[in-house]
Amino acid sequence: MSNSLTKINTCLSALFFCIFFIPQPSCGQVPRYSPVDEVNPLIGTTGNNSTEYGGLIPAVAPPFAMTQWCPQTRESSISSTSYHYNDKSIMGFTATHQPAIWMGDYGMITICPQSGQLFANRERAMTFSHQDEKISPYGYRVQMKTKDGKIIKANMAATSRAGLLAFSFPKSDSSFIFVEASRQENFVGWIKYDSLRNELIGYNPDRQSAHLGPPLPGFKGYFVVRFNKKPAAFGTSYHNTIFKGRTEQSGDRCGAFLRFMTADGDSVLVKTGTSFISIEQARLNMDREIPDWKLESVQEQTKKAWNAYLGRIKINGGSKDNRTCFYTALYRTMQYPREFSEYGRYYSAFDDRIHQGTSYNDYSLWDTFRAEHPLLNLVLPEKTGAMVQALLQMYKEGGWLPKWPNPTYTNIMIATHADAVIADAMVKGIKGFDRSLAWEAVKKDAFVAPAGDSTNKWGDRAPWTAYEARGGLTWYNKMGYIPSGRTYENVSMTIEYSYDDWCVAQVAQLTGHPSDFKFLMNRSKNYQNLYERNSGFFISRYENGSFVPENRSNEGMTEGSKWTYLFGAMHDIPGLIKLMGGPENFEKKLDENFDSSHYQHDNEPGHHYIYLYNYIGKPEKTQSRIYQYTPVNYKNAPDGLSGNDDCGQMSAWLVFTSIGFYPVCPGSTEYAIGVPLFDHIQITVQSPSGQPHQLSVERKNYSPDKQKVKRILLDGKKHNGLFFQHQELLQARKITFEMG
Repeated sequence: MSNSLTKINTCLSALFFCIFFIPQPSCGQVPRYSPVDEVNPLIGTTGNNSTEYGGLIPAVAPPFAMTQWCPQTRESSISSTSYHYNDKSIMGFTATHQPAIWMGDYGMITICPQSGQLFANRERAMTFSHQDEKISPYGYRVQMKTKDGKIIKANMAATSRAGLLAFSFPKSDSSFIFVEASRQENFVGWIKYDSLRNELIGYNPDRQSAHLGPPLPGFKGYFVVRFNKKPAAFGTSYHNTIFKGRTEQSGDRCGAFLRFMTADGDSVLVKTGTSFISIEQARLNMDREIPDWKLESVQEQTKKAWNAYLGRIKINGGSKDNRTCFYTALYRTMQYPREFSEYGRYYSAFDDRIHQGTSYNDYSLWDTFRAEHPLLNLVLPEKTGAMVQALLQMYKEGGWLPKWPNPTYTNIMIATHADAVIADAMVKGIKGFDRSLAWEAVKKDAFVAPAGDSTNKWGDRAPWTAYEARGGLTWYNKMGYIPSGRTYENVSMTIEYSYDDWCVAQVAQLTGHPSDFKFLMNRSKNYQNLYERNSGFFISRYENGSFVPENRSNEGMTEGSKWTYLFGAMHDIPGLIKLMGGPENFEKKLDENFDSSHYQHDNEPGHHYIYLYNYIGKPEKTQSRIYQYTPVNYKNAPDGLSGNDDCGQMSAWLVFTSIGFYPVCPGSTEYAIGVPLFDHIQITVQSPSGQPHQLSVERKNYSPDKQKVKRILLDGKKHNGLFFQHQELLQARKITFEMG
């Protein structure tokens, strides 16, 4: 009965996909539209899980911006972002640096208009309706209602390091703009009103993830807030207490305000510069990026920036929801890692100093190595070299490559997947980073155990003691696996370290270290040491070699069960197939994974699983699973993501899947072929000579009864096999999927 129900559900999912997601055949003309206007920033701002969170905010900022601007419906924290779709009030507009819901914000400030009574706490919140919002990646407009029923309108624009807000007030002699400079306990911020410049200047050292990393005595988020009108009065606040006429305030929850006399509809404009270097640099950033008070011009500038980036992939066909899901996903892949340098200089959170150069930060590497970084290597190769170099600068300044900088080291998640990002860039010919330094950095990951490794169990989100790197590497080297009880996530660590060994081996080969290449390739088979043949799963083992009992078979996993990591050795799928007893057994296990509801697309470890059927010559099953799982995990709705986007990884899966292939093993040049989800896709790629050209991906003869790929043509010639090579994509002009 269960198998029959599974088949029925699969058929229904495929039918749903055909009706609601698969674009219908079109006339073949690329529509004329601005791709950024297809984006819905509300997707993922709530969710259907127990926390009702998709983990995303409707950020206003250009691609990869240092600072994002967002309406604030609640105070951010680890596990809570500034905006939640289900909230009914807005307490201000925040300049945020929170990259993901499970990471903290830092150096943030909030600006809030008020009318009538002034509040320095959450009571300042004003009600609003989503009908009164207009949202895009380049602008946000809303109408809010005060406690006495009056209307304040807000309009927002942003550049990478600055923001511009326009507030329209009712008639009042008590129209306020309140700036919350600092709000985190045990972090003392400072704010001052400079009447000559008509600016509020200040800083805060707030870091919500501070307990997860080393101390940063020099860290501050600096700001300059300038007004286009002189106030009638000013003052400061500390917690809930208002100090009228005071020009300067410090404290762990401090702020300042300006009071204006307004006629009905009068506007006050507020321009803000942000910096991690100094107040002077914040002012320079503001004056350089927003030299005047023309809000519409700033929005148009940011709109053009988004269209230039999103225009790297043009799609034809499909419904409005189809296009919105695609371009929203592409938009999310172009937000992180964020810019962290300020016109030739940057603050390093790894040695607490200012340096010359270019920098990026907020790399969610356990997530983004899988598809986010490979996608950027394909469509934005001119930027990814600097992103890799930023990782190498962190290594030079702090001693290790990071795993989840926020903005300094944290021991969030496992393994050293900066190795994978570096390997993927290197094998795909990305330029702009120091290859010898890259080898030095990844070699340390592979061969040097962290401090205290023999006794530290490296619990996730444990308070900072030392950098984890490959926690348990001492045992991994000694025994070929990490034994039960030596680390908290020993099974997942063993599998992921094996993959990272393979990645470091690729760097070794490309930088002329053949003996290290051979050693690491052999060690990359270590994952096999945890395979328990009787059960057919990777299971935790004791130091004496025996496996833990069946009732503990899910022990040692990261964010999942034994099913979550069953196909996790992405670098050695042929070896995995052999380990499981051959293609037939492998196929049965894959089928069971999907048909018995073990597959969880809302988390990253299984993102490549759908494409594994290609390795046993069953591409029709990959295509079928794509039709089955795409529409239930990606929708044009606030709860349209099944899980947290994690700095673009969930979105990158949709982008790759939509264009017809996926990087199962980053660090290789191979893409597993799927099925394109639009009739025509045009991708701007750079040929080996460095010249950009258009790669056209065409889905031909598709209809609801012709959903399988019958034949693939590469520049008019039949393509044999179930994989594309990176160089093929860079050289090709047209790929045709003939459906049948």
